[in-house]
Amino acid sequence: MPTINQLIRNPRQAPVYREKARHLEACPQKRGV
Repeated sequence: MPTINQLIRNPRQAPVYREKARHLEACPQKRGV
């Protein structure tokens, strides 16, 4: 998990992390639930 400062310096990492979260939400099996 990147720090807040890293997110501010590299804003492109934020949407990429959100996309991964969406895939995890779509596939609860991968989430480990």
